[in-house]
Amino acid sequence: MLKAGIIGYGTIGKSIAELIQSQQAGNIELKSVLVRNLDRTEELTKNSFSITNDEEVFFHQDLDIVIEAAGHHALQLYGKKALARGSHLMIISVGALSDNEFLDTLQKAALENNKQILIPSAAIGGLDRIAAGALGEIEGITLITRKPVKSWYGTIAEDKVNLETITEPYCIFEGNARNAAKLFPENVNVSATLSLAGIGFEKTTVQVYVDPTIKRNIHTIKAKGYFGEIEISVQNEPYKQNPKSSPIVAMSVAKVLKNLTSSIVIGV
Repeated sequence: MLKAGIIGYGTIGKSIAELIQSQQAGNIELKSVLVRNLDRTEELTKNSFSITNDEEVFFHQDLDIVIEAAGHHALQLYGKKALARGSHLMIISVGALSDNEFLDTLQKAALENNKQILIPSAAIGGLDRIAAGALGEIEGITLITRKPVKSWYGTIAEDKVNLETITEPYCIFEGNARNAAKLFPENVNVSATLSLAGIGFEKTTVQVYVDPTIKRNIHTIKAKGYFGEIEISVQNEPYKQNPKSSPIVAMSVAKVLKNLTSSIVIGV
């Protein structure tokens, strides 16, 4: 049985914990959760795992894998440390890797400690095809992200369009994946994942829409190259409590965890 720890206990972190405890993530034991504060300690006392805001306590539990589910800043604080302490590192806030220096730092730490950085498919599909296709020449990759109005409150989208009155889809960004990941750290992590799987941050084109005509988060990937062509569109049901993300993100994490202890692994 592999021992896991989660950094962050927001909507996604809590969903991952529930999937592990219900044994839907394979032969994994959740040992601990690292949080910024202990306001919800009473809520967690009924669970078998510990909760702490002390990073030393968290990292001294001989964890086989650490799952980051707390945002870019948390990954920057604890990513290298997790690898240095002998844990594999699973990353949800992939947009933080658009910083080349930080990406190099994590890769170096992984190599030095013989550990892996694991990036789940999360909110998009087709990454196995893109990663395989990247072994040959790829002419171009485009990601089109559309999310309903409720997904954009508290983001820079509020500076670009009136979320209260918008009636038609509106493109709030068109450019490369590096800039998309920096501008939308909670909404467009998928652009970073796609870039790492394919042809890089500069060459991956991203379009981002506020769309009042839809209720789900929609990601469409288009790619063409030596392998042929792919066009795939996924529609993710958003969390009611956090419409910036979707339950499929936690489910994707659980799938990766299950692969680590399964005798048969599919879709890699």
